[in-house]
Amino acid sequence: MFKIREEIPYWKTLICGAACALFFLGVWWYATRGENEERILSPLVLTSPSETLATFPSLWFDRALTRNFAASLWRVCLGFALAAVVGVSLGVLCGCFTRIEAFFLPMTLFGRNAPLAAVIPLTFALFGIGEAQKIMFIFIACVAFVMVDATQAIKDVGGHYVDTAYTLGASRWQVISKVLFPLALPSIFNSLRVLFGIAFGYIMLVESVQLEGEAGGLGQIINLSQRRGPKAHTILVLLLIPLIAYAIDRSLFWVQCQLFSHRNGRGGA
Repeated sequence: MFKIREEIPYWKTLICGAACALFFLGVWWYATRGENEERILSPLVLTSPSETLATFPSLWFDRALTRNFAASLWRVCLGFALAAVVGVSLGVLCGCFTRIEAFFLPMTLFGRNAPLAAVIPLTFALFGIGEAQKIMFIFIACVAFVMVDATQAIKDVGGHYVDTAYTLGASRWQVISKVLFPLALPSIFNSLRVLFGIAFGYIMLVESVQLEGEAGGLGQIINLSQRRGPKAHTILVLLLIPLIAYAIDRSLFWVQCQLFSHRNGRGGA
């Protein structure tokens, strides 16, 4: 029944995923069923699925869900776009030239291993508490990962492509721009797609503080819900974030399939 590395049809993947979601929904319902004093988990700890869903209108209207979501997404897009431009550029150079890779090695080690919660006070000190701080935090959180993945993508290009280009009289710049970068681009794009979803989760860390008049973002909704209630809003936002991130990921994957059909096909899964 269960074969190692067995390939299954897409519809079976959907059924298995739905079964997992229903299982956890059932556990949630079971732990919060009945009257308050009969529950395994108190409503103060965890509201039931129906109670949580009933607070959605207040989340939509009173907490301005769409406005705050748009603010969070905009900050992530700007910060990640900056990380992509800088990270891919430096990553390509690092993948082509080992001396440059060695030069940036301390930075990439720090960027990939530094605790992000400890970076937040530094960004407050450098960029204040406005939009620039949130955008630069996303940049700092992502740029090292983008660099490392872009470097590896360049290194994974077969050496015979480079040898062939030199044999045909290509210059060093032509080898980079016409051979290495185009062949590595599908892997780089795939890495950016995955990292964007992670960046979307990072923004929650820095939206606890904002200037007067600006949208707080999804992170601010979570903080307000924890302090003032209803706590069901926290659960709703935590459920919505993965759904939104998945929708964005699938959209980017569709774009990836159109751009690099020779690697991903025209469909998408």
